[in-house]
Amino acid sequence: ACHVGGLHVPYDQHPHTWQQLADCRNLAPLRASMISVTALSHRSSVSVTAPHRPMPSGSCYRLSRPVVAVFGSGGGSGKDLPAIRDAELSGIIFQPFQEVQAQLARLDDIIDNAAVPGPTTMSAVSMARMDYEDRLEAAINEQINVEYTMSYIYHSLAAFMDRDNVGLPGFAAYYKASSDEERHHANLLIGQQNRRGGRVKLKTIHSPESEYTSEARGEALWSLELALGLEKLNFGKLRELHDVASSVNDSEMCHFIEDYLLHEQAKDVKKAADLVSRARRAGPGLGVFEVDLLLQREYGYGLDGGDGAAAAANGA
Repeated sequence: ACHVGGLHVPYDQHPHTWQQLADCRNLAPLRASMISVTALSHRSSVSVTAPHRPMPSGSCYRLSRPVVAVFGSGGGSGKDLPAIRDAELSGIIFQPFQEVQAQLARLDDIIDNAAVPGPTTMSAVSMARMDYEDRLEAAINEQINVEYTMSYIYHSLAAFMDRDNVGLPGFAAYYKASSDEERHHANLLIGQQNRRGGRVKLKTIHSPESEYTSEARGEALWSLELALGLEKLNFGKLRELHDVASSVNDSEMCHFIEDYLLHEQAKDVKKAADLVSRARRAGPGLGVFEVDLLLQREYGYGLDGGDGAAAAANGA
């Protein structure tokens, strides 16, 4: 076989073209300065660009003007390359200018149905929307509300733990990071809604609790068990959203939910469960203090973060 322009040319499929390209001396009459080979289809013919300058025969030279050869199944001698330089290519199965007409007609309908016709009209209908079901769009907006509600609750927990009469800065930093993460998930969903041509409709967020005390479990363990329940609840909501996307055969949305939300949520559930187990093993009193130091090392000190590792080291 011969390698020309990075393309592997089998001898048994293109014997005549291979013979000419393999012998560099045969390229001298073409008087070009670079060769490039492209295979478009089995029925394509061979074409060559205009010559550039003479080449010395007897050795291989690097060419600078392109000589494009398109191999076909009809064989033929390579000596007639200049004679068929303008041959028409055939066998292309993708016809973009014909197939795009339906999409262009759709854009015309959007402009025609706008309130104020004109080339700069901003229509109420998205030009990017394609095969996006209304109930999936509504489900995305519902999940955005879920994520913002989760973020609101975690922010409330962070503020509670940061009180002077509670004094758990590691817990405060952990819940503040959890609040930021849920808000990040909401932003991901908003971006996806816009990419698919949907409309983001933010809903009312209910006020969370402001007190997280428990005589039986204490503030730390009670808040961690609440966080675990919230993470598992959110995982279930994401599963329901995925079910809606699957029911309408929206593979792109399924991929987005799986890669950016579901997998990350499963990890968050495991992390929350680990913290509940550690708090139960550590027990109340000094055990809570040790768990708080652990959280400081990972998430920082208090609502403003800070140097959690240094604060934990000084506390230890």
